[in-house]
Amino acid sequence: MKPIRKFTVRAVVPAPLSALEELAGNLRWSWHEPTRRLFEHIDPETWATSGRDPVAFLGEVDPAKLEEFAADEQYVAWAERERAALREYLTEPRWYQSLGDDAPRVIAYFSPEFGITEALPQYSGGLGILAGDHLKAASDLGVPIVAVGLFYKAGYFSQSISPDGWQQERYPVQDPDGLPLSLVRGPDGSAVQITLGLPAGGALAARVWRARVGRVDLLLLDTDVPANSDDLRSVTDRLYGGGGEHRLLQELLLGVGGVRALRAWAEITGTSFPGVFHMNEGHAGFLGLERISAFIGEGLSFVEALQVVRASTVFTTHTPVPAGIDRFDRALVERYLTETLLPAIKPADALALGVEPGADPATSAFNMAVMGLRLAQHANGVSKLHGDVSRRMFGSLWPGFDADEVPITSVTNGVHAPTWTDPAVLALAEETLGTADPEHADWLSPALENASLWAVKRRMRVQLVEDARRRLEASWTSQHSGAAAPEWLGRVLDPDALTIGFARRVPTYKRLTLMLQDPERLKAILTDPERPVQFVIAGKSHPADDEGKRLIQRLVQFAQQPELRERIVFLPDYDMGMAATLYPGCDVWLNNPLRPLEACGTSGMKAALNGALNLSILDGWWAEFAEEDYGWVIPSADRAGDAAERDALEAAALYDLIEHRIMPKFFDRDSDDVPADWVGMLRSTLANLAPELGADRMVREYVDRLYRHAWRHTVEVTADLARGARELAAFTARVRAAWPGVSVVHVESGGIDTPHVGDELRLRALVELGSLSPDDVQVEVVSGRSTADEVIVDPQREALELVNAKDATGPRAYEGAVTLDRAGGFGYTVRVVPKHPLLQSAAELGLVTVAQ
Repeated sequence: MKPIRKFTVRAVVPAPLSALEELAGNLRWSWHEPTRRLFEHIDPETWATSGRDPVAFLGEVDPAKLEEFAADEQYVAWAERERAALREYLTEPRWYQSLGDDAPRVIAYFSPEFGITEALPQYSGGLGILAGDHLKAASDLGVPIVAVGLFYKAGYFSQSISPDGWQQERYPVQDPDGLPLSLVRGPDGSAVQITLGLPAGGALAARVWRARVGRVDLLLLDTDVPANSDDLRSVTDRLYGGGGEHRLLQELLLGVGGVRALRAWAEITGTSFPGVFHMNEGHAGFLGLERISAFIGEGLSFVEALQVVRASTVFTTHTPVPAGIDRFDRALVERYLTETLLPAIKPADALALGVEPGADPATSAFNMAVMGLRLAQHANGVSKLHGDVSRRMFGSLWPGFDADEVPITSVTNGVHAPTWTDPAVLALAEETLGTADPEHADWLSPALENASLWAVKRRMRVQLVEDARRRLEASWTSQHSGAAAPEWLGRVLDPDALTIGFARRVPTYKRLTLMLQDPERLKAILTDPERPVQFVIAGKSHPADDEGKRLIQRLVQFAQQPELRERIVFLPDYDMGMAATLYPGCDVWLNNPLRPLEACGTSGMKAALNGALNLSILDGWWAEFAEEDYGWVIPSADRAGDAAERDALEAAALYDLIEHRIMPKFFDRDSDDVPADWVGMLRSTLANLAPELGADRMVREYVDRLYRHAWRHTVEVTADLARGARELAAFTARVRAAWPGVSVVHVESGGIDTPHVGDELRLRALVELGSLSPDDVQVEVVSGRSTADEVIVDPQREALELVNAKDATGPRAYEGAVTLDRAGGFGYTVRVVPKHPLLQSAAELGLVTVAQ
């Protein structure tokens, strides 16, 4: 009989063990091994069955056990030491506090999903895991972030695989009272409620949950409240669920409601309202409109408020393909973007922000990434290659400018090492190398013997094999009620075989089934009697992506063949819990997307932290970090005639690497049965690569290159009652109106009959400025190597000097020189761009006039 409602009854913890409740209430336990060991010590078996979640554990452990440990003075003292360590961690100055006043006091970080721990399943894949790692690293560094997301009652989905290999989805409902969350309450003890005005006088209400992620507060908005109708209560039912209107309501709640939740949080906690806002993808873009509405209420116009919002906003894109961007029907968005929702904002002004470049404003889809970029003066991709892709992908927002000038930089993702490094690696570093910080351990030290490192790697492989068998047996049992699991499941995988892992979301571009291009060749690899190789594979396809589901089905059916089923397995329901054993247990991590469609791909980073070597296409992060000591590069067949030929060529290269490079190195053993060359690569990976992959490096880059820059610019535009914002808005309007009258009338050059390297080319340009003054523009010569298709490659830009400043009529003359610093084809042109001290780049306004 099913219950009509479920809720969690929390255990009564004995007073001497009150430290346990405090420790369980802060998600720092999810990456702090000493705290986890403290809970595990009470009852290892219940700790494992509770999912290693202290909140669940305290609800499931036998109360008699708690009473027993409450009487154990040594254990109580241990718990008190860990509580004291947590309090010190939360309050002591850290890296960020050394930066002084030249940094924002509070930074808001918005994301549609957060992967903190499997105990709080509010994530679907890499975007959410990255957001979780960002918060954890920010906490470790003392960066004052407050994060905002949504609380999804059913999270993403739990995956099972039918006997014929088809993905099936379940949406188990989460009880927030049983999760490491607490309601945000006002001074009178009542729950804070955020309200959004909807069309026809309706309203959407949401309560706010708070999770403590170390020093970071994570606020999650939840619409399952009595004030809402049944339809509106389901707005936050599941992550990336529902149709267009459902998704639009989620994103309005995240952006508009999220800013309102921050206002309430700041007032209740007495904390400064954030000075910098970071959008992790375009889903939160409506936060900019809510902020503009508030600034208009303080006396600014729309365009003036827009300048303040742009100055203080950072936008990170994770999307390498246009199809990955949220786009809504214009009429649908227009129905919601009313002054009922956003007081003082005219709907036409708001809608214009989402119009795609070159499209008819009356019919264009409302593009969330385009709006995000128009609302943010600071933008980045998530790897160097992805930065290049993003500049090309969004370049039409800045027409007339080359891709290298598009104002989108890159910060390569990182992963939170304390979360993703296996305890066995931590213990080896501490016991052998004398440090609890594996990122800074001397893994090349002779104090660490090859045999010791190899033994740890095998132990992690054993852990993976045992976990995979448990998962497969549980899956079998769920599909065959009452039937005993077949004996062969107990033989799946070999702890001494070369283990190759592949786990990620399953859109088609990640090519889950590239390894199946030549099934017979893969079979030969998997069934090699002398050099055993095995594949462990996992991943979820979006519920609406039947093509992705077919890829999973094809792989599962291949793996079901009796001669292969012990050597290649697909593990259902990939999540953070599975990842904790999968990454450490693999020897090689495989990644074979279509280049350049992998924005970053951090799973290979997590594997590297645990001594796995990468086998990957040069895409995402691997394109900038790949070296022979860290793994192998699968060559891209970029010049293939079509997709089928490309897949065939790249699969053949994959097989060749496994057969001729990877297998021989793994199975070439010394007298101690240790693959010395392989272990040498593991040492190099741990010593030299892993420290570069940390989320602490990533967050420091965000602080130094984006957050502090945004804060300085915000101070400039908001000083003296936002004088800078008003001036910049007026300048922008004036220049846009006058720009059609700007032209380069004539360019002449001279001084060189036969040009040689080192010669100086003199230039003079006559420029018509119309109603603008010389102070409003910069005239530049753009020069560089010229190709056969008449494109300037690697252009250099130098300002020309005004030479007739006193002449108020007619074209203005500008002069300068270009040094010929290279042999070969050379080309140049002259252009005019707007100039203002508060513009962040020449391309910012998307205005340029080039000599014809």
